Amino acid sequence: MEIGCCKKGPGYATPLEAMSGPRESLLYVTCIYTGTGKGKPDYLATVDVDPSSPSYSKVIHRLPVPYLGDELHHSGWNSCSSCHGDSSQERRFLVLPSLVSGRIYAIDTQKNPRGPSLHKVVEPEDILKKTGLAYPHTAHCLASGDIMVSCLGDGDGKAEGSGFLLLDSEFNVKGRWEKPGHSPSFGYDFWYQPRHKTMISSSWGAPAAFTKGFNLQHVSDGLYGKHLYVYSWPEGELKQTLDLGDSGLLPLEIRFLHDPSKDTGFVGCALTSNMVRFSRPQMVAISVKPLKVQNWILPDMPSLITDFLISLDDRYLYLANWLHGDVRQYNIEDPKNPVLTGQVWVGGLIQKGSPIVALAEDGTTWQSEVPEVQGKRLRGGPQMIQLSLDGKRLYVTNSLFSTWDHQFYPDLPREGSHMLQIDVDSEKGGLVINPNFFVDFGSEPDGPSLAHEMRYPGGDCTSDIWV
Repeated sequence: MEIGCCKKGPGYATPLEAMSGPRESLLYVTCIYTGTGKGKPDYLATVDVDPSSPSYSKVIHRLPVPYLGDELHHSGWNSCSSCHGDSSQERRFLVLPSLVSGRIYAIDTQKNPRGPSLHKVVEPEDILKKTGLAYPHTAHCLASGDIMVSCLGDGDGKAEGSGFLLLDSEFNVKGRWEKPGHSPSFGYDFWYQPRHKTMISSSWGAPAAFTKGFNLQHVSDGLYGKHLYVYSWPEGELKQTLDLGDSGLLPLEIRFLHDPSKDTGFVGCALTSNMVRFSRPQMVAISVKPLKVQNWILPDMPSLITDFLISLDDRYLYLANWLHGDVRQYNIEDPKNPVLTGQVWVGGLIQKGSPIVALAEDGTTWQSEVPEVQGKRLRGGPQMIQLSLDGKRLYVTNSLFSTWDHQFYPDLPREGSHMLQIDVDSEKGGLVINPNFFVDFGSEPDGPSLAHEMRYPGGDCTSDIWV
């Protein structure tokens, strides 16, 4: 039975009800060998996060996918709290889009939650033939029982071919969600807010560009996005394109507030390191200043906000600065005036021991103090984050995308990822690393792997949408 469900559909009736759900005991993590030279398929890891368990903080199961070269990335559910009112729905299948190959895997987590199994493969040729879409990224379930997946380009890697794939409840390709002629110029993430009859999507870049690594010239060449696309929901008509300008380059993760009555949300603009609040009008709500640095490829280092999330009570926003190496907590009870309430350093390019140093305004140099955890130096920078339902524990992985990992953190594909857990003060604010939790993906049986997205079997604040 779905966790948190009592003769209802999956999930919870409200975000606040979800906060009272059971503590997480398992995490599903997408792990990548694509691009590492290992010659192994990517896999879904099951991690034990129950402190009372003898296997706490360990990988207890690995489900390899049947093909090489997929690049598992994000994940979603076949059904979530948007279907809570439908008792015929159940959260059973984890949806794993493969960003590079274009395959989509449906993983059965119900038969054995500690050891999920492969249920179905949606082949890229079927998707391409019926829709022209490739490079699938974000998957969200819909109240109708269908599954919607954002796709970042066409078969040739051109961003102009991006759009939204619809799968039915049996994972058959239905077609595109958006109406003909209403596709976005770029694709990445999306979030819908049904009471306001709105869906908004963001824009990373052309797959032909980003799959080869980051080239700053490609930004000037127009191969990366700076727009949000506002759609009517559920009709799929593109109503407005919001130009975020030079303060909104590479808008990636996008979230509305969880309260379905609210019309406010945020998008993390990676390259300019700004959190843009969209409402009326949109504005930069949080700005992480670039650092003046020495011994790096550029004189100024952006923080590169690559992930963020909002607590289920809409009180706190958490973000990860992948290059700088810190995770931040902001109080957003007044969304127009976020207040920094917590910060912790968990890696980054400027940590002590790195050849790269930051320059202070007075000309002195400095580096961040990053603690070891269980005797291990923290590698890479904080990338994906996931918050417990009660808002008291934040989990962090450190791989962005294999080619970008090679480029910015060349040791990471060789040494592997890790997962951390940060204790959260959800009353007054504050972040502290839990020294008892450390999952080392550098010690995997088939060699070091790269860890990315994390999901709980019962849903979380980045998978569930309320209607």
